[in-house]
Amino acid sequence: METSILNTHNASILLSAAQKSHYPQDDLPEIALAGRSNVGKSSFINTLLGRKNLARTSSKPGKTQLLNFYNIDDKLRFVDVPGYGYARVSKKERAKWGKMIEDYLTSRENLRAVVSLIDFRHDPSADDVQMYDFLKYYDLPVILVATKADKVSRGRWHKYEALAKKKLHFDDKTDKFIIFSSINQTGLDESWDAILEYL
Repeated sequence: METSILNTHNASILLSAAQKSHYPQDDLPEIALAGRSNVGKSSFINTLLGRKNLARTSSKPGKTQLLNFYNIDDKLRFVDVPGYGYARVSKKERAKWGKMIEDYLTSRENLRAVVSLIDFRHDPSADDVQMYDFLKYYDLPVILVATKADKVSRGRWHKYEALAKKKLHFDDKTDKFIIFSSINQTGLDESWDAILEYL
């Protein structure tokens, strides 16, 4: 794994933004992270950066309401976008988030690829399918990360992966599919390898 080019421990939350004028104004490459509210995005970020709680994990899904920019060694940024599919948020609030996410994903020149997270234990949801379709429509490179793999017996991984790919109409030629667990760090090296390809 070539993370030697990055000191992943030199990472901090840089800022939270709701609109373009608040984004960092430079040309550092960015990798966005998208997924359902309880898919384990914060745990994914913390595992990749070897930190316990740089990204706040919450028992209350739907906590991230802004775009959170993480600076990694002044060479790369992770951008955590609000989780989708959380029912307790009002329709108006959801529409506002949707617009904010869409604006960022479709117009940010720094954006190199999107890590799209799904829960490996379940079929991709309608929202997961919609997100993947959206990313494909805008020709954004996708690293699909299937989280919580420790909850699925290894003998069934192949079956679950095939089902997820079928539901998403996954494009094997252009996109990466990574089976991941923040508990036992399955997929950690593969995730970094995939991300670093876009730097």
